[in-house]
Amino acid sequence: MTLSRQAVPPFVQLAAHPLRWRLLNELAGSDFRVRELVTLVGEPQNLVSYHLRLLRGGGLVTTTRSSHDGRDSYYHLDLDRCSEALTGAGAALHPALRLSTAAPTFDPTGPLAVLFVCSGNSARSAIAEALLRRYTGGRIEVASAGSRPKPAMHPDTVRVLREEYGLDIADQSPRHLDDLAGHRFDAVITLCDKAREVCPEFDNNPRSIHWSIPDPAASKVADSYPIFQATAAEIDTRIRYLLPTLTVGSPAQRN
Repeated sequence: MTLSRQAVPPFVQLAAHPLRWRLLNELAGSDFRVRELVTLVGEPQNLVSYHLRLLRGGGLVTTTRSSHDGRDSYYHLDLDRCSEALTGAGAALHPALRLSTAAPTFDPTGPLAVLFVCSGNSARSAIAEALLRRYTGGRIEVASAGSRPKPAMHPDTVRVLREEYGLDIADQSPRHLDDLAGHRFDAVITLCDKAREVCPEFDNNPRSIHWSIPDPAASKVADSYPIFQATAAEIDTRIRYLLPTLTVGSPAQRN
């Protein structure tokens, strides 16, 4: 019997290292800065930075410059890329191990409430609110707010939700975080680096998640709609991966 000498798939080589696996686990739930990952995994910064560079080189992790502090960066795990890599790794071992890429399911066992936060509540958080509400079909409470809300929704926010997803939020107005004081949420998701720094604490110790997504409304190009399309697509992808985790570790479940 002749044994195959097939090379170890790159994903297996990257993920097999214990520290890299821990970093992947942390980034699977939220975007983080290096110093936050250092605290979470309890390893020196130079070591964490080294392994993050390897994960970036392997295409599993990307970075965005912080809009709060331009000298800092947030790390993000590309879950679509991980899914593709895992599928390929299984098939490399045996054709029967090719993983299914079926859409995630969402089956809440009790009431859940999710809040999306950005600065203006006229683009990113409003898009996230509308998309999560569509995916969950009204089975959970979804809200969005801003730390410094704009007077009205950005026209391209209304347009992209209508044209790309068939959703109409033309009558919706941005709201301030203060309007939600006293509300209880199971998850609070910040989509803006600046808003993350000022987001207040909420009752019931909700799960805190950060998505470092640049503000499409800050673009200076004449036609910003393609940027809104890309932003909405990224938020849509993140929400698809959020769905199976919403009931995991929620305050209701912990209690």
